[in-house]
Amino acid sequence: MTAPFTAIEPAEFPWYDYRGYTFSLGLALDGHAINSGHSGSAFDPAKGKPDVVGGMGEQAETAYAKQAAILGAVGLSFADVTRVVENVTIAGLEHYDEAREVRERLFGAHRPTVVTVVVDRLVRGKALIEVEVHASPGGGEALVIGSDGSWRRDTVRRGHDGAVYLPTLLPIDADGEIVAPGDVVGQYFYCLERAGELLEKAGLSLAHLVSTVDYSTPETRERYPKTGRARRDLLGPVYPGAAGILMSRLHAPGVLLALDAVASTYLPEPVNPGWARYDTLTYLPGLKAGNTLYMSGFASLDMETQQATHAGDLRKQAEATYGAIAETLAAVGATPADLLTTVEYVTPAGLPDYRVVADVRKEILSAPYPASTGIVCGGLLRDEFLLEVVPTAVIPEASAHE
Repeated sequence: MTAPFTAIEPAEFPWYDYRGYTFSLGLALDGHAINSGHSGSAFDPAKGKPDVVGGMGEQAETAYAKQAAILGAVGLSFADVTRVVENVTIAGLEHYDEAREVRERLFGAHRPTVVTVVVDRLVRGKALIEVEVHASPGGGEALVIGSDGSWRRDTVRRGHDGAVYLPTLLPIDADGEIVAPGDVVGQYFYCLERAGELLEKAGLSLAHLVSTVDYSTPETRERYPKTGRARRDLLGPVYPGAAGILMSRLHAPGVLLALDAVASTYLPEPVNPGWARYDTLTYLPGLKAGNTLYMSGFASLDMETQQATHAGDLRKQAEATYGAIAETLAAVGATPADLLTTVEYVTPAGLPDYRVVADVRKEILSAPYPASTGIVCGGLLRDEFLLEVVPTAVIPEASAHE
C-alpha cells in the first residue's frame, strides 16, 4: 500500500538541492501541506555547500521564502497556514522581534497558531531560527482568535484531520507576571490549566489532547518527576503522548517550563504495542485520533527493564529509537512508510555523530520521507540518551476504520 501523501517538490528551489536527503521539504496530503523545518541556509557557490548568512531578520526572510516556495508548489500560500513553529536559538532570542516582524508582514491579517520553541542551537551552527509550517485550504478553521503579540498567546486553529493547534503555553499571566516563581510543578499545572481554558473556548476539553512536549531547564531536573502530579490530576483517563526535553534557558527570566500541545476534534484512543511500563505512566506511546497516529517521544530504552541502552553509541540508539517507533506503528497496521513528521532532538554529546542518524533513517524509512526537523537540545531526561524522536503518522485507511 502506498503512502497517502506525496513529497512536495517545487520546480524552483534555489537554496539547495533537496533531493537525496532523508526528509521531504514538505508533504502534500488531501490538499493540506505539512512542511519540514527550514532555516536561513542557502547554497554558497564559493564554499560549494549550504551556508547561513545574516542576522535574525535576514535568516527569517530566507526561511519563510523557502516555506512560500514549498506551499506555492501545491497551490497554497501563507493565508492557508494553520500553524507556525519557530525554533529560535538562545543566541538569537534577544533578536526574536526581528523574526516576528517578518512573520507579521508576510502573513498580514491572517493569524495562524504560533509556537515558539527556544532551543540551545540548531544543526547548522550559524542558524538563529528554523521555521516549520502546516497549512490547510483557507487556513483551516479559526477556533480562537486573540492577541499573539506577547508571550501569552491565544490563537487556536484546526488543521488537517481534526488537529487542533495550541500556541506556546507559558507560566505567564494576563498581567505579564510569572506564575508560581521557582516552582516547576506549579508552572506545569498552570500551563495545563491554560491549555484547558483555550480548549474550552474552542468547544473542546483537555480530554482531546493528543500530544504534549514540555521544555524545562536543567536546574529543575530534580523536581521534574513531580510534574506527573499535574498530568495525573488534570489529564486522563486516556493520557496524551508526551516528551520531556531540556533546554539551557527558556523564553523569559523565571520561565522554568514551556508546553507545546496539540489536541484533536476526535476523542483519542490509546495505542500500545503491549508495553507494561505505560500502565503506571501519565502518557501513552501512541494515540489514534481520526486517521492520525500521534506518538510520544522515543529514545533508546529497553521497554521491559526500563533501562537506557547503547550508551555513547548514537547509531545504535537511533536504530533502537526507530525500532520502537516501528513497533508502535505496527499496532495500528502502519509501517515507517506512513510516518508524516519527525522531530529529532539530539544532545550536544550526540551532535558530532548526528549524520549517522540519516544513515539509519535511510535503512528504515522510505520515500516520500517524513517532514522533519532536527534540534540540538540542552539534554534529555536520562543522561545516557543522545537522541529522542517525536513522530506522527497517517494510519492506513483500512486500519483507521477497524
